[in-house]
Amino acid sequence: MHGIADFWAFCAAIVVFLALPGPGTFALLGATSKGGFRAGAAATLGLILGDQILLWLAVAGVAAVLAAHPAWFDAIRWAGAGYLGWIGWKLLRARAGEAASPVEITPGRYLRQALLITVLNPKAIVFYMAFFPLFIDPARHQGLPTYAAMALTIALITALWCLTLCAFAERIAARVRAHARIGLALQRLAGLCMIGFGLRLLRS
Repeated sequence: MHGIADFWAFCAAIVVFLALPGPGTFALLGATSKGGFRAGAAATLGLILGDQILLWLAVAGVAAVLAAHPAWFDAIRWAGAGYLGWIGWKLLRARAGEAASPVEITPGRYLRQALLITVLNPKAIVFYMAFFPLFIDPARHQGLPTYAAMALTIALITALWCLTLCAFAERIAARVRAHARIGLALQRLAGLCMIGFGLRLLRS
């Protein structure tokens, strides 16, 4: 689909990454718990805008390497597999309490703060640089339309995931606080999935 290799695996990978608890997740939960669903929706928009800024910066780097040095592109794919495996390994080794890092959200600034929380994450560009090459088919790559299709897919899935999370934010936040083991188990499951995506690339 538009040069995306294994589109449904691409969608599944996005869902796995969204399920990981991080600053953006806690910004979303904090906004919803303080300002209701509308505040959570505003934070969702901020997260999506921040993600789009970072992923297009990453696309600029991936596109340049793909066009000028195909061998380097393959190296990035392999490095990406190693990077995802490393993230998965860290998640598997994490202990209770290490996954959460709640972010304080000021009422009335949900969108802007969610945007800044996302954009000011320096690891995100590196992550997208590792993530995109895993699902690009060099033989059917269409350039900008391929990247645009990937960006749009990420935005739509992010919106659906975050708005669903907003609808149940109070209940989910309470359960995570009361049952740290559940959050840790989900984190380790995500770690296994990341390692699996890395191995999938190495076997292809």
